[in-house]
Amino acid sequence: MRRILLLSTSTVHGTGYMEYAVPYVDDFLGGNREILFVPYARPGGISHDRYAELFREPMEAAGYRVRTIHETADPGAAIERAGVLFVGGGNTFVLLNALHEQRLIEPVRERVAAGMPYMGSSAGSNVAGLSLGTSNDMPIVQPFSFEAFGLLPFNINPHYVDPDPDSTHMGETRETRIKEFHAFNQQPVVALREGAVLRVTDDQATVLGTRGGRLFLAGQEPTELGAGARLDELLEG
Repeated sequence: MRRILLLSTSTVHGTGYMEYAVPYVDDFLGGNREILFVPYARPGGISHDRYAELFREPMEAAGYRVRTIHETADPGAAIERAGVLFVGGGNTFVLLNALHEQRLIEPVRERVAAGMPYMGSSAGSNVAGLSLGTSNDMPIVQPFSFEAFGLLPFNINPHYVDPDPDSTHMGETRETRIKEFHAFNQQPVVALREGAVLRVTDDQATVLGTRGGRLFLAGQEPTELGAGARLDELLEG
Protein backbone atom coordinates (compact mmCIF):
# COMPACT_ATOMS: atom_id res chain seq x y z
CA MET A 1 0.00 0.00 0.00
CA ARG A 2 1.34 3.41 -1.00
CA ARG A 3 1.19 5.86 1.93
CA ILE A 4 2.38 9.43 1.30
CA LEU A 5 1.75 12.72 3.11
CA LEU A 6 3.04 15.89 1.44
CA LEU A 7 3.00 19.28 3.15
CA SER A 8 3.38 22.44 1.10
CA THR A 9 5.30 23.99 3.99
CA SER A 10 6.50 23.15 7.49
CA THR A 11 5.26 26.44 8.96
CA VAL A 12 2.21 28.58 8.29
CA HIS A 13 1.92 32.19 9.35
CA GLY A 14 1.17 32.67 13.03
CA THR A 15 2.13 29.14 14.14
CA GLY A 16 5.28 27.38 15.30
CA TYR A 17 7.40 25.01 13.26
CA MET A 18 5.31 21.92 12.30
CA GLU A 19 2.52 23.05 14.64
CA TYR A 20 -0.25 23.04 12.04
CA ALA A 21 1.02 19.76 10.57
CA VAL A 22 0.98 17.57 13.69
CA PRO A 23 -2.76 16.68 13.49
CA TYR A 24 -2.30 15.56 9.86
CA VAL A 25 0.74 13.50 10.85
CA ASP A 26 -1.13 11.93 13.78
CA ASP A 27 -4.05 10.94 11.58
CA PHE A 28 -1.75 9.66 8.84
CA LEU A 29 0.54 7.54 11.01
CA GLY A 30 -1.87 6.20 13.58
CA GLY A 31 0.15 4.24 16.13
CA ASN A 32 3.52 4.46 14.39
CA ARG A 33 5.64 6.73 16.60
CA GLU A 34 9.20 6.55 15.21
CA ILE A 35 10.36 8.81 12.36
CA LEU A 36 13.61 8.89 10.40
CA PHE A 37 14.26 12.54 9.46
CA VAL A 38 16.27 13.62 6.40
CA PRO A 39 17.79 17.13 6.89
CA TYR A 40 19.79 17.27 3.65
CA ALA A 41 17.89 20.19 2.09
CA ARG A 42 19.34 23.04 4.16
CA PRO A 43 22.25 24.56 2.15
CA GLY A 44 23.78 26.90 4.71
CA GLY A 45 23.17 29.07 7.73
CA ILE A 46 21.85 26.11 9.69
CA SER A 47 23.66 22.82 10.27
CA HIS A 48 22.15 19.39 9.83
CA ASP A 49 22.35 19.03 13.60
CA ARG A 50 20.41 22.25 14.23
CA TYR A 51 17.86 21.44 11.55
CA ALA A 52 17.33 18.01 13.09
CA GLU A 53 16.76 19.60 16.48
CA LEU A 54 14.31 22.08 14.97
CA PHE A 55 12.27 19.13 13.70
CA ARG A 56 12.79 16.93 16.75
CA GLU A 57 11.54 19.45 19.32
CA PRO A 58 7.90 19.74 18.17
CA MET A 59 7.64 16.13 17.04
CA GLU A 60 8.93 14.69 20.31
CA ALA A 61 6.60 17.06 22.16
CA ALA A 62 3.81 15.45 20.13
CA GLY A 63 4.92 11.98 21.24
CA TYR A 64 7.19 10.88 18.38
CA ARG A 65 10.70 9.45 18.52
CA VAL A 66 12.95 11.07 15.92
CA ARG A 67 16.18 9.66 14.48
CA THR A 68 18.13 11.57 11.82
CA ILE A 69 19.80 10.03 8.81
CA HIS A 70 22.87 12.30 8.90
CA GLU A 71 23.87 10.82 12.27
CA THR A 72 24.07 7.28 10.89
CA ALA A 73 27.21 5.70 9.42
CA ASP A 74 25.19 3.96 6.68
CA PRO A 75 22.26 6.04 5.33
CA GLY A 76 21.13 3.20 3.08
CA ALA A 77 20.86 0.83 6.02
CA ALA A 78 18.96 3.50 7.95
CA ILE A 79 16.39 3.63 5.13
CA GLU A 80 16.07 -0.16 5.28
CA ARG A 81 15.36 -0.05 9.02
CA ALA A 82 13.08 3.01 8.98
CA GLY A 83 9.45 2.67 9.95
CA VAL A 84 8.54 6.15 8.66
CA LEU A 85 10.52 8.63 6.56
CA PHE A 86 10.18 12.43 6.75
CA VAL A 87 12.17 14.52 4.25
CA GLY A 88 12.48 18.14 5.34
CA GLY A 89 12.35 21.28 3.25
CA GLY A 90 15.00 23.72 2.10
CA ASN A 91 16.64 23.90 -1.31
CA THR A 92 15.41 21.16 -3.65
CA PHE A 93 18.61 21.12 -5.72
CA VAL A 94 20.74 20.65 -2.61
CA LEU A 95 18.39 17.94 -1.34
CA LEU A 96 18.28 15.97 -4.58
CA ASN A 97 22.02 16.26 -5.02
CA ALA A 98 22.58 14.75 -1.57
CA LEU A 99 20.06 11.97 -2.19
CA HIS A 100 21.86 11.00 -5.41
CA GLU A 101 25.29 11.23 -3.76
CA GLN A 102 24.14 8.95 -0.93
CA ARG A 103 22.53 6.56 -3.45
CA LEU A 104 19.19 6.76 -1.68
CA ILE A 105 16.79 7.21 -4.61
CA GLU A 106 16.20 3.50 -5.28
CA PRO A 107 16.17 2.40 -1.62
CA VAL A 108 13.49 4.96 -0.79
CA ARG A 109 11.43 3.99 -3.83
CA GLU A 110 11.59 0.34 -2.85
CA ARG A 111 10.65 0.95 0.79
CA VAL A 112 7.71 3.20 -0.11
CA ALA A 113 6.51 0.63 -2.66
CA ALA A 114 6.68 -1.95 0.13
CA GLY A 115 4.49 0.20 2.40
CA MET A 116 6.82 2.49 4.36
CA PRO A 117 5.01 5.79 5.00
CA TYR A 118 6.70 8.76 3.32
CA MET A 119 6.22 12.33 4.53
CA GLY A 120 7.76 15.51 3.18
CA SER A 121 7.49 19.26 3.44
CA SER A 122 8.38 21.81 0.77
CA ALA A 123 11.49 20.40 -0.97
CA GLY A 124 10.73 17.04 0.63
CA SER A 125 7.34 17.14 -1.08
CA ASN A 126 8.86 18.32 -4.35
CA VAL A 127 11.14 15.26 -4.62
CA ALA A 128 8.22 12.87 -4.11
CA GLY A 129 7.17 13.67 -7.69
CA LEU A 130 8.80 12.79 -10.97
CA SER A 131 11.36 15.59 -11.11
CA LEU A 132 12.52 18.85 -9.55
CA GLY A 133 11.40 20.72 -12.67
CA THR A 134 8.70 22.55 -10.71
CA SER A 135 10.89 23.59 -7.79
CA ASN A 136 10.81 27.26 -6.79
CA ASP A 137 14.46 27.18 -5.71
CA MET A 138 17.66 28.54 -7.22
CA PRO A 139 19.91 25.84 -8.74
CA ILE A 140 22.83 26.52 -6.40
CA VAL A 141 24.24 23.03 -6.99
CA GLN A 142 23.95 20.70 -9.99
CA PRO A 143 22.50 17.30 -9.10
CA PHE A 144 23.56 14.18 -10.97
CA SER A 145 20.04 14.10 -12.39
CA PHE A 146 16.78 16.05 -12.13
CA GLU A 147 15.00 12.73 -11.62
CA ALA A 148 13.36 12.57 -8.19
CA PHE A 149 11.82 9.69 -6.24
CA GLY A 150 8.88 9.31 -8.62
CA LEU A 151 6.62 8.09 -5.83
CA LEU A 152 3.80 9.82 -7.70
CA PRO A 153 3.27 9.99 -11.49
CA PHE A 154 3.14 13.80 -11.46
CA ASN A 155 5.02 16.81 -10.13
CA ILE A 156 4.45 18.88 -7.01
CA ASN A 157 4.79 22.65 -6.77
CA PRO A 158 4.86 23.63 -3.08
CA HIS A 159 4.33 27.15 -1.73
CA TYR A 160 2.05 27.97 -4.64
CA VAL A 161 1.13 31.67 -4.85
CA ASP A 162 -1.85 32.84 -6.91
CA PRO A 163 -1.43 35.70 -9.39
CA ASP A 164 -2.21 39.03 -7.73
CA PRO A 165 -4.32 41.21 -10.08
CA ASP A 166 -3.29 44.35 -8.14
CA SER A 167 0.45 43.64 -8.17
CA THR A 168 2.82 45.97 -10.03
CA HIS A 169 5.46 43.22 -10.27
CA MET A 170 6.26 42.64 -13.95
CA GLY A 171 8.05 39.28 -13.58
CA GLU A 172 6.62 35.84 -14.16
CA THR A 173 3.91 34.54 -11.87
CA ARG A 174 4.00 31.00 -10.53
CA GLU A 175 1.21 30.12 -12.96
CA THR A 176 3.31 31.40 -15.86
CA ARG A 177 6.32 29.35 -14.80
CA ILE A 178 4.32 26.15 -14.51
CA LYS A 179 2.88 26.74 -17.97
CA GLU A 180 6.45 27.22 -19.21
CA PHE A 181 7.30 23.85 -17.66
CA HIS A 182 4.45 22.34 -19.67
CA ALA A 183 5.91 23.70 -22.88
CA PHE A 184 8.54 20.96 -22.52
CA ASN A 185 6.97 18.40 -20.15
CA GLN A 186 3.65 16.58 -20.11
CA GLN A 187 3.27 15.37 -16.52
CA PRO A 188 0.55 17.02 -14.42
CA VAL A 189 1.55 19.48 -11.71
CA VAL A 190 -0.25 19.64 -8.37
CA ALA A 191 0.37 23.10 -6.91
CA LEU A 192 -0.20 23.36 -3.16
CA ARG A 193 -0.79 26.68 -1.41
CA GLU A 194 0.69 27.36 2.03
CA GLY A 195 -0.99 25.10 4.56
CA ALA A 196 -2.27 22.64 1.96
CA VAL A 197 -1.58 18.93 2.31
CA LEU A 198 -1.77 16.05 -0.16
CA ARG A 199 -2.52 12.65 1.35
CA VAL A 200 -2.12 9.48 -0.70
CA THR A 201 -3.34 6.13 0.57
CA ASP A 202 -2.91 3.35 -1.97
CA ASP A 203 -5.08 4.44 -4.93
CA GLN A 204 -6.68 7.47 -3.27
CA ALA A 205 -5.24 11.01 -3.28
CA THR A 206 -6.95 13.76 -1.29
CA VAL A 207 -6.17 17.46 -0.88
CA LEU A 208 -6.41 18.51 2.77
CA GLY A 209 -6.05 21.82 4.60
CA THR A 210 -7.93 25.08 4.33
CA ARG A 211 -6.36 26.72 1.27
CA GLY A 212 -6.20 23.93 -1.30
CA GLY A 213 -4.30 24.31 -4.52
CA ARG A 214 -4.50 24.09 -8.30
CA LEU A 215 -4.10 21.32 -10.83
CA PHE A 216 -2.13 22.12 -13.98
CA LEU A 217 -2.45 19.89 -17.03
CA ALA A 218 -0.44 20.51 -20.19
CA GLY A 219 -2.40 22.55 -22.72
CA GLN A 220 -5.29 23.27 -20.34
CA GLU A 221 -6.28 26.03 -17.96
CA PRO A 222 -5.60 25.22 -14.29
CA THR A 223 -8.32 23.70 -12.13
CA GLU A 224 -9.03 24.80 -8.56
CA LEU A 225 -8.50 22.18 -5.86
CA GLY A 226 -10.46 22.81 -2.69
CA ALA A 227 -10.20 20.95 0.58
CA GLY A 228 -11.39 17.40 0.03
CA ALA A 229 -10.64 17.40 -3.71
CA ARG A 230 -9.77 13.93 -4.99
CA LEU A 231 -6.99 13.26 -7.47
CA ASP A 232 -7.31 9.48 -7.71
CA GLU A 233 -7.17 9.49 -11.53
CA LEU A 234 -3.74 11.15 -11.46
CA LEU A 235 -2.34 8.16 -9.58
CA GLU A 236 -3.05 6.00 -12.61
CA GLY A 237 -0.40 7.93 -14.53
